[in-house]
Amino acid sequence: MISITIKGIPEETHRELKKRAAAHRRSLNSEVIFALESILGGVPDTAVPAQRPQKQAKKFARRK
Repeated sequence: MISITIKGIPEETHRELKKRAAAHRRSLNSEVIFALESILGGVPDTAVPAQRPQKQAKKFARRK
C-alpha cells in the first residue's frame, strides 16, 4: 500500500471528515480513502441520492 500525507486541511473539512467517519463507523483514514474512491469512481457512492434515480430510470428503460 502507498501512503500519502495531506497538509493544510482546513479545520472545518477535518471536522466534517471526522463526523462522517464516526457516522459510517470507519476510521478517519478509511473515510478519506472511501471519499477519494467515490470521487474517482473506485466505488459506488451510496450517499449521493441524485445518482440512484438516474440508474434506476436507466434500468427501467432497458426493461421495456
